[in-house]
Amino acid sequence: MTTSSPGPDLAAGDPPVDPAPRGSAVSGMEVGAMFDRIAPVYDGMNAVISGFQEPRWRRRAVAATGLRSGMAAIDVATGTGKLAGGLADRVGPFGRVLGVDVSAGMLDRARDAGADAPWLEFVVGDALALPADDASFDAATIAFGMRNLPDYRRGFREMARVVRPGGRVICLEIARPRTLAGRAGRLWFERAVPLIGRIVGQADAYRYLVSSVRAYPPPEDVAMIMGRAGLIDVRWRPMTIGMVTLHVGTRPNP
Repeated sequence: MTTSSPGPDLAAGDPPVDPAPRGSAVSGMEVGAMFDRIAPVYDGMNAVISGFQEPRWRRRAVAATGLRSGMAAIDVATGTGKLAGGLADRVGPFGRVLGVDVSAGMLDRARDAGADAPWLEFVVGDALALPADDASFDAATIAFGMRNLPDYRRGFREMARVVRPGGRVICLEIARPRTLAGRAGRLWFERAVPLIGRIVGQADAYRYLVSSVRAYPPPEDVAMIMGRAGLIDVRWRPMTIGMVTLHVGTRPNP
């Protein structure tokens, strides 16, 4: 793996041991059914759980793509299409954005929200076998979806496959914070999220959310996995006292 030196507000590292390929123990079919069930409450729950910080995180992810007007992007595990919508704003009507998700229920909401942007398309698809040609996008993004994939390395490899040489792969994900304030925030997250889930009638789904965050690798391991998936210049930025992490990698030129 090639790891760039950190830029401003960025951290990078290279752990001594390459983590073995791993991913969620929950099948893609189960994940899709779960997100179909929680689609009606998903956006509201995200706002509350993030302390209303999610829009800022998404803006950071969009900016990290380096996209310009007329370019093309794919958003993997797009959910209700919030990040895809930001990408569509970035590339404009002469560009193209494809949102892919395993949950048809989430995509129904994404299509409603993106109806005024015909250059934004949503399709049901598997993140481990993306419905896209090689080197067909300038950037690929995934937000709060990588931890749901059964094979993280394969997920990053697919994203790398569909971006052009020099294109960027962006991963925004909930993290395990290391600061004292961050650990206090995580304690709130692990205790409050299941309770809120019960209140909205989705206890199982939000217990799964907590367990999926616990199982997700630390930032150094995620960077190593990205490198093993063929990406270079991998960097990451912790945000909001380390509660989330933004990883950026680049597909190398041939």
